[in-house]
Amino acid sequence: MSLNKDETIFVAGHRGMVGSAIHGKLVADGFSRVLGRTHAELDLTDRKAVRVFFGREKPAVVVMAAAKVGGIIANWEQPVEFLLQNLAIQNNLLEAAADFGSRKVLYLGSSCIYPKLAPQPIPETALLTGPLEPTNDAYAIAKITGIKLCQSYAREYGKNFLSAMPTNLYGPRDNYDLHNSHVLPALIRKVHEAKQSGNKTITVWGSGNPRREFLHTSDLADACVFLLDHYDEPDLVNIGCGEDVTIRELAETVCDVLAFDGSLEFDAGKPDGTPRKLLDISKIKSLGWSPKIPLREGIADAYRWFCENRAEARM
Repeated sequence: MSLNKDETIFVAGHRGMVGSAIHGKLVADGFSRVLGRTHAELDLTDRKAVRVFFGREKPAVVVMAAAKVGGIIANWEQPVEFLLQNLAIQNNLLEAAADFGSRKVLYLGSSCIYPKLAPQPIPETALLTGPLEPTNDAYAIAKITGIKLCQSYAREYGKNFLSAMPTNLYGPRDNYDLHNSHVLPALIRKVHEAKQSGNKTITVWGSGNPRREFLHTSDLADACVFLLDHYDEPDLVNIGCGEDVTIRELAETVCDVLAFDGSLEFDAGKPDGTPRKLLDISKIKSLGWSPKIPLREGIADAYRWFCENRAEARM
């Protein structure tokens, strides 16, 4: 069933990088009742508060873009927090959506749900076919649980709860904290600060050899609204761009876009993570959706936002 411009849509996590892109896309597309709540207004780990909110607002559609996220360091150092907080958020939202009559839910996971040595590009059928990447397995397990809960609600109660797995994301409102950010915003910040300080060398974690796929959040938001409008199955769907680059190539592209003429050093003593992570997006393409923003153009957009919104950037 397609979206109705007048029905209430709740975007959980609407202030974050992903949620703000989806919230903005819905508003721009003319949806008149798009709800968002800050953490101060609604703690999603508080089951009672979530149920009070759903009982009052009764959102017809829910987009679950709220999660505790972070890079390799944060995932490695805080596995308990990544498990408990993400399980609480998704359990509370899915239970409330089911109990208070939401007709459709879009749950956003992560490509880290797939095995470390999954076939490349990774099809949706690779889920639970091998061991996870150990540096972020706590987060992955929480996300896999969310997928299975959505599918269980669909099977047991006939709920239209969808699961989508985005690849590595970047864009406005990204996290630029070097302790817990992902690789692309970390590179943008490092190169920017090197230019400011006159430093001629950038250190990059790992060997530079792993391959990663990157999708701009505007493309992700477009894909999410597309799925809400055109997809009604419990089987999960990958969202990506269908192309990957090495971390070395990524770092070189960031340096080029930011006009940095220094050199790169790779710290091979730091973990690389999964060797390659490219999603098979043939399923969503067969439904009629394709990405639009090239990596270089997307990096320039992310850097422009970083420079213009330093006060809002998570540093």
